[in-house]
This record gives sequence, C-alpha cells and structure tokens, in this order.
Amino acid sequence: MKIISQEITIKTKGNCDIVDITDEINDILLKSGIKEGSCTVFSVGSTAGITTIEYEPGLLKDIPKLLDKLIPSAARYNHDDTWGDGNGHAHLRSALFKTSLSIPVIKGELTLGTWQQVVLLDFDNRSRTRRIVIQVLGE
Repeated sequence: MKIISQEITIKTKGNCDIVDITDEINDILLKSGIKEGSCTVFSVGSTAGITTIEYEPGLLKDIPKLLDKLIPSAARYNHDDTWGDGNGHAHLRSALFKTSLSIPVIKGELTLGTWQQVVLLDFDNRSRTRRIVIQVLGE
C-alpha cells in the first residue's frame, strides 16, 4: 500500500467564501499513481469546512443564505466573549460541515458525480490563507 500526503494553500475572502478545489485534488491523485484506494481532504483549522456541491452560481448564493438562517454571523456567541474575535459563528459552521472528506478512488479517479465538486468553505470573518492536506492511500 502506498500513502501520498500533499498540502495546498488557498487564499480565501472569508465570510462564507466557497472555493472549488477539485482540480488541485485531481492533480495530486494523478501524480500519486494510485488507482484503487481513498483520498482524504482535510482543512487545517476550526473555522472552515470541506464538502461536495454542484459548484454553480445559485448554490454559491444559497449556502451563505442558509447558514445565515441556521447560524447567523450577527448573533452573540459565548466563544466571542472568550476570545473577542467575533467568529463564534465560524466555529459552529465548521463543526456542522466538518473539516474533512473521504472520497473513494476507483480506476485512478475520484468517485464524484457528474455535477459534484469538492469545495473549501471559509466561514471566518476575515480573509485567510488556508492549509488543505490531501492524503491518498491505496495501490
């Protein structure tokens, strides 16, 4: 079994910025030579998330709207009292979405649907440079 670990950095705008990282993951998978196994994508930190969506303009608007209803950025959070950084909402959104995703690798390709892309969601209240670890395991 082979294990390949690579890190990419993504500059984000914060405030529910959604960035398609599918191409970067595919490049790492292709270079790994792994044909059968799994690929884990992990965002280092506690104010971002990793998921799959159809990366299209409507959803890029709908997701932030949904999150503003579920976990409003303007609400008062105890975390903000602790650190004074005003990003309690970002931590809760990250916990909801999770910071990692595992994707099966079959015949050297990520098992994604036709309209399915892997995205980084940055929930923080400021721009960031995000570290994403991609680890491919298999043969």
